[in-house]
Amino acid sequence: MNILQAALRAMEGAVAALPCSPPDYLLVDGNQVPGAFSKESSQPIVRGDSKSTVIAAASILAKVTRDKLMDQYHERWPQYNFAQHKGYGTAAHMAVLKQLGACPIHRRTFAPLKHWIAAGEVAFVDIAQTLT
Repeated sequence: MNILQAALRAMEGAVAALPCSPPDYLLVDGNQVPGAFSKESSQPIVRGDSKSTVIAAASILAKVTRDKLMDQYHERWPQYNFAQHKGYGTAAHMAVLKQLGACPIHRRTFAPLKHWIAAGEVAFVDIAQTLT
């Protein structure tokens, strides 16, 4: 599963979990809506966070939530320094990933990691080994 497929699946799950599901109308930041969404009651908006205050607000909430989650991951696995790179594929993040291996939250489908695992360059670390 690539990042787009993961995002579309996450959107479907988030909408399904709403107490008012299905909502009257959905705005999606991007060029497509998930297949489970009705075309009549949803609209993709490319660069939606710069065109819609609703999407911009949702984007801020999502980023703050992601950052808090990365801080929690940093507490559990400080050697990966999630608090600094927030999960982005920075040079420092990639270097520590190659050095230590992948912990349970790393996406095995992330292309560089998938390649490294297949080549035997990186292994997934046992959860017990990642606790410090």
